[in-house]
Amino acid sequence: MSEKKRILLIDNEAGLCRMMEQILLDNGYLARAYTDPRKAVEEFQPGAWDLVITDIKMPGMSGLEVLQKVKERSKDIPVIMITAYATVDMSIQALRKGAYDMLTKPFEPEELIYRVKNALQQLVLLEENRELRKELEGKFCFDNIIGTSGGLKNILGKIEKVAVRDTSVLITGESGSGKELIAQAIHYNSPRHERKFIAINCGALPETLLESELFGYRKGAFTGAKENRQGLLEAADGGTLFLDEVGNLPMNVQKTLLRFLQEKEFNRLGDTSPTRVDVRILSATNSDLKLAVKVGTFREDLYYRLNVVNIHIPPLRERTDDIPLLAAHFIHLQNQKFATTVKGFDKDAMQALCEFNWPGNIRQLKNVIEACMAMVGEDYICRETLEQFIEVVTIPRSAAGRDVSEAGDVPFNAALDRFEADLLKGLLKKHGGNIENAAREAGMNMATIYRKIKKYGIRKEECC
Repeated sequence: MSEKKRILLIDNEAGLCRMMEQILLDNGYLARAYTDPRKAVEEFQPGAWDLVITDIKMPGMSGLEVLQKVKERSKDIPVIMITAYATVDMSIQALRKGAYDMLTKPFEPEELIYRVKNALQQLVLLEENRELRKELEGKFCFDNIIGTSGGLKNILGKIEKVAVRDTSVLITGESGSGKELIAQAIHYNSPRHERKFIAINCGALPETLLESELFGYRKGAFTGAKENRQGLLEAADGGTLFLDEVGNLPMNVQKTLLRFLQEKEFNRLGDTSPTRVDVRILSATNSDLKLAVKVGTFREDLYYRLNVVNIHIPPLRERTDDIPLLAAHFIHLQNQKFATTVKGFDKDAMQALCEFNWPGNIRQLKNVIEACMAMVGEDYICRETLEQFIEVVTIPRSAAGRDVSEAGDVPFNAALDRFEADLLKGLLKKHGGNIENAAREAGMNMATIYRKIKKYGIRKEECC
């Protein structure tokens, strides 16, 4: 059974307080009434109440003062204001100060309960949004982008610098290499992280639809435009718009986008007055935009506007050191989703995994692992299972560039240990072997750092 919601009532009319208290108790709420607003505010504690209902006109302290004091201590708690003399000016004043709703005397019990339910539902939605935001921030923080290769570390360093600035970023790389994930990491580590991240694949829509989808339109702008419609650029106001496969933008859309980047305004289709929005543009492509500029299919001025900072993601075949860790990560996700206990790839399968060319990059690796796990019934995925989904070619170990079989069977925990050891070595080297400074940057206490150094056999003098 869910916990009862706690409601604080404040009204100098004792009879009204008793009536509201009884109505709320009868409907399964916990309620406490105060006839002295000063005492109520003095005893108000954040977290002790889920909702406040207060009269506006009271001797000693007005309801608006109560509202202000309550919001100073608990900004998210909903407050319902009660008044017998509701005016437009008073309502606007209360709403500006953070009131959730206004209730006019006299009112029926049903109306009180209706308003209470709505206010408490807002509290639930706020909590859900807060949890979702935490989940997204966790999902897209730099540390959770999987990989330890030098190329990826350079990318993360670049992201960290550009995320805090409203600079346009062009992300380049082959299809499936994780361009949208990098764009999300930039957004969710930027000052805009609480606002929307909206992505659109510019190559997936026809030219006419793409223009209206991006910029919106006015009623009557074209056949079928029966009402005003907001475009994605306007919907992303305050946040980030990610243009995937930006090289597919038609010339007329390129022109409108260029104007927005220069003036921060655009015209909806069929509209004569401009619309101003505050949106950061991130874009990505797997094509050669410089060549497109040369042959005249992409505007040179737009190219330089989008490509203020370039982040190039190397293909997976150039970061084979990351394959065991990525594989372990995808296996872990599948185990969680389907309650399975697959531990990893055996040695032969892991060698084949690292020697494969991966034309579809990380997306292909993820799909292959999902397919293998659907077929395997043992603890480890073997080479024979893998051969059903990729063409495994035996390559001499010397030609592979490194002894991938030394990676062994790499379940999630083993890969995570390897990543953690590399991270600690890097931090110690960065701080000249100073464990206190390394611990501070890693967000660990000194005891944890010492324990992990011992666990991984890291010698401090090697990192000086």
